[in-house]
Amino acid sequence: MKSGFVNIVGSPNVGKSTLMNRLVGERISIITSKSQTTRHRILGIVNGEDFQIVYSDTPGILRPNYRLQESMMRQVRGAVEDADVILYVTDVTEQGVSERTEDIVSRILNSSAAAVVVINKIDLSDPETVNDLVLKWQSALPQARVVAASAKLGFGVEGILSYILELLPQGEPFYERDALTDRSLRFFASEIIREKILLNYDKEIPYSVEVVVESYSEGESLDRIQAVIYVSRQSQKGIVIGHRGEKLKRVGTAARHDLEDFLGKKVFLELFVKVADGWRDNDNALKKFGYEE
Repeated sequence: MKSGFVNIVGSPNVGKSTLMNRLVGERISIITSKSQTTRHRILGIVNGEDFQIVYSDTPGILRPNYRLQESMMRQVRGAVEDADVILYVTDVTEQGVSERTEDIVSRILNSSAAAVVVINKIDLSDPETVNDLVLKWQSALPQARVVAASAKLGFGVEGILSYILELLPQGEPFYERDALTDRSLRFFASEIIREKILLNYDKEIPYSVEVVVESYSEGESLDRIQAVIYVSRQSQKGIVIGHRGEKLKRVGTAARHDLEDFLGKKVFLELFVKVADGWRDNDNALKKFGYEE
């Protein structure tokens, strides 16, 4: 029996969440074109006859500007430290190690964990560019396997899985065999709502918002969910709600449709907007929202 933690790290927008969902075979992580879409480490569990892989999606590597981002980077460093296998995801636009990523790459280089570098989005490039990137990453992380892939199209994913199964240590499963994730339905509801905010608002709004599910009542054919969208300034509240509540209604409708697909049943969703002044730099608020212990 093989069992272990496979932690996915890399820059924002290189396709970490897309790869995670592809490897797990389920939509575990939300995906948008905006950076900082992923804020929490999210586990996705895959069971085979003789293996259990516990994948972990992480926030993108960045230079913190406020305490929320500092917490996100602690999650990334923790993912490098407690991994059995590290999947370092880059893409065809990243020309090797940068000042922003050099600390994490150095930690991987000095880690005892096995490592696989995934050069993603090769469908947007050409063979010569991809080959040059393979050589760069083989030089930067000589102990790692380097794989070219397109997580969006599924190309190269089987090769990544083969490497993971080869590198996974022997051991007993960490979770029950029917487990898919360590997160609750409340968490996935809040993430789906936050995804719709990322997709429907521009500028600072998506990054100033946190979603908390305050009430979740499960029924046989209908789940009732009440959620609060917290903004960091009073002026943002009206922007989120929109004229006559139209913007908030649009977010709610899109989130409800995705929740119904996710849950396989009807959903009654109520959204409210409240202000939590400067929550991204407030320790108590970060604890309340699950970013700090």
